[in-house]
Formats: sequence, C-alpha cells, structure tokens
Amino acid sequence: MWWACISIRPTRAWCYVWMKRARFKPWIAPQPGLPLKRGRAGTWTHDYVRNGTTCLFAALEILEGKVVGQCFSRHRHQEFLKFLKQLDGEFPADLALHLVMDNYGTHQHPQVQRWLQHHPRFVVHYIPTSSSWLNQVERWFGELTRKTIRRGAFTSVPDLEQAIESFMAHWNRQPKPFVWTATVGRIMEKVKRAKSALEKLHPGCTTRKPQKRIQ
Repeated sequence: MWWACISIRPTRAWCYVWMKRARFKPWIAPQPGLPLKRGRAGTWTHDYVRNGTTCLFAALEILEGKVVGQCFSRHRHQEFLKFLKQLDGEFPADLALHLVMDNYGTHQHPQVQRWLQHHPRFVVHYIPTSSSWLNQVERWFGELTRKTIRRGAFTSVPDLEQAIESFMAHWNRQPKPFVWTATVGRIMEKVKRAKSALEKLHPGCTTRKPQKRIQ
C-alpha cells in the first residue's frame, strides 16, 4: 500500500527530492510454494498469515541512483519529521533541497510546516493528484517489491525490515540511476487513446463538469 515519495537530484547548489513512504506487511504462507522449473510455473498459496506492518520512508538520489531510507512502525507526522531530520544530516548544509511530494495529510501537518519554515533550505513542491507515476522513486520501490518483498516470507517485522535494509545496502553498492525514455508526445498520445476508449464505453465521462458552488 503506497502512501507518499522522494527522489534526490544534486547539482552544485541544490538537489531535487521526491518524498515517498511505503507500507509493507510481513507475512508467511501456510505452506511453501513450488519453485519454478522447466515446463511448470512457480506456485504460491492464495492465503497467508500476517505478522505486522512496517512503513518505509525512502529517498532516491536520481543523479547517482543512491537510496536513503528508514523503517518506522507508523506513518504519522512525527515519523516524517524524523526522516526530514535524517535527510538534513545526509546532505551538506549549503545544499538546497527541493522536496517534491504529494498532498498527503502528514505533509500538511502544522508541525511539519513549522519545521520547514525554520529550515529554509528545504523547498517544497506538491505534485497534482494521481501523478505518483511521475516519481522515479516509484521505480525503485517496484524493484524492491519485485526482488525482495513479493515472493518473500517474513515471520516478523524485524525480519522484514532486515530484508529491506539488506536490499538498500546491496543497491547502494552499485546504484543505477533511472532514465526517462518516454517523450511527452508519446505520453500524451496514450492519454488521448485512453480518453477515446473511455468515451466509447461511457460517453461524456472525460468532459470536465462545472463545480457546484457551496453557499
């Protein structure tokens, strides 16, 4: 379950930071699945036993591909502030950090806003609703899910957090930055095709409706 974002792009005087939080649940299957082999797909049971929850705050440095992350038991503004302080210590004091994040309630908390006002090198940029796919850190979370979380069986929260930290450490030994390959034209063409398909199914659904005034 995705909650929020961070990507970091350093230059001589500033870097862009996308804020991201993810929630993972340690679980174990009631019986082991069969491994992948020639002529047979790997198997996994449909049910599982949940063993708790952990929340990962992570930051992706998009120039080099390095990741800064920390696991917490909850995802409140208190934990978000701790992670901001960690980022504050990770980068040189004379480097401006541009935070790009969504409008999740934690980011709007008065204590968070007050802390940001007292740390002017943190410049916040909020992305539009339903645009988290723009965050390159989402690609890193996809790698984490595919290579560590999806088929893993974790008997406890510490077991899950250790797996996440091990993946981050392994990633940072040989980090790989993500590079955009799709052009704006290709993306907009897909949007047009999607709108055309929706209009055939539900005529008028893509037309913006006037908002009602509340008196």
